[in-house]
Amino acid sequence: MKKKTFALLGVMAFAGVTILSSCQKDEVDDVSEVALKGPSGGTVTRYPLYIPPTVTPAGFNLTANVGTTNMGSRISNSWTFNNGMPGPTLVVNSGSTASINFQNNLPEESIVHWHGLIVDHANDGHPNQAIASNTSRSYNFPVIQRAGFSWYHPHTHLKTGKQVYFGLAGGFIIRDAEESGLSLPSGSMEVPLVLRDATFNSAGNLSYSPTAGGMNGKVSLVNGTINPYLDVQKAVYRFRILNGANSRVYDLRLVNTTNNAQIPFVLIGNDGGLLPSSHLISSVVMSNGERVDILADFRNYANGTKLMLKDNRTGWSLLEFRVGNTSVAYTGSVSPTTGGQFLSVVPALPNPDTTRIFSFDGMTKINGIEYDMNRVDWTVPYGRTELWRFVTNGNAPHPVHIHGAVFQVVSRTGGRNQVYVWEQGWKDTVLLENNETVTVKIRFNDDCNRNSLYLMHCHKLEHEDGGMMANFMVVD
Repeated sequence: MKKKTFALLGVMAFAGVTILSSCQKDEVDDVSEVALKGPSGGTVTRYPLYIPPTVTPAGFNLTANVGTTNMGSRISNSWTFNNGMPGPTLVVNSGSTASINFQNNLPEESIVHWHGLIVDHANDGHPNQAIASNTSRSYNFPVIQRAGFSWYHPHTHLKTGKQVYFGLAGGFIIRDAEESGLSLPSGSMEVPLVLRDATFNSAGNLSYSPTAGGMNGKVSLVNGTINPYLDVQKAVYRFRILNGANSRVYDLRLVNTTNNAQIPFVLIGNDGGLLPSSHLISSVVMSNGERVDILADFRNYANGTKLMLKDNRTGWSLLEFRVGNTSVAYTGSVSPTTGGQFLSVVPALPNPDTTRIFSFDGMTKINGIEYDMNRVDWTVPYGRTELWRFVTNGNAPHPVHIHGAVFQVVSRTGGRNQVYVWEQGWKDTVLLENNETVTVKIRFNDDCNRNSLYLMHCHKLEHEDGGMMANFMVVD
């Protein structure tokens, strides 16, 4: 296998996991050509897609461990939740209570943030709540929001990028009566897909060699699997997709590998759950931390047809779908072939009381200031609608994530100069590219928000670790 030599800055070893950072030489496999295209452009060996187990987070034990993960073509050292990469998918009904005991068996401090869930400061997984190695922390919070697909991951100060990169992430699905009434695909036809990338060293293990600009791996992983495939029936499937990469932005398309024809799919949801209406689209751009909920219709394809989920930015073939010969009737009320159907009422937030402007500067600052875990940068009145405007002074993309609430995207000017259909409804993360201004409406009006400390930050994890975060307090 062809090798490349990189200048690296030191090697840190944690229980057999090697972390490469910038000025010592180490051989890193240039596996992108073989793993993603096959030798000389030939046939790629593909491996069954790993699908994490689903569990109910009631009296649930979540453990961060050092171990190994079977990624299909190799077994790599990894850090995992409950020995899986991704960790188990937590499934809960809106209105119930999550009770989770987190045990940190890593060789360093860690904490769990429930990305997209509206919880108080005590349960948010703020960096100032990190617990030491070989200790535990209990979470107990009501699930107060509508159905949707959120996720969980570490939020450890200066170490989030490394801990997520080595495998610490998992999905969190919320269900409610409105969503259940649509009879959407379920069981084996509802599949979470966690997209990310990775680089491996000459021993075949994950190696983390970030720059200030981010960590872009050489190989694509879906649910921790290299070159995965999924056997599907002649049926309608629901895919809940998360961009769980540290830094990479994806432009997703579905393609028929026989004739390279692009296949549209139906978008029904995003970060904050169901959209107001469905949309028939041919591609979707996802930045770090964003989620989409789509329907894909395999009913009219012949047995043996192969379809591919691809990333248009890299040309990577992410996940192959292999159509079987069993037909499964679809009884859902949402068309899997056309858009424009009503899904859910999303009331518009009222006119804002005030406007705040946030500049994402370089790769380490918001409004010219690097993060200080002990500093509160601004306060927000409880129950008041505000307009927050995000601008950048370069070094984008900056996926802007806000803890403690969901928001509504009002406008994007400059750059791509539009709000996309997957940015409608409720969001908790929005992509800010160079030369763009993105404006959102936001309101903190849930009881758990009162007198809670939250974060706003860039979800490119190396920017976050570099200081592109800020604390704010919601006050009565």
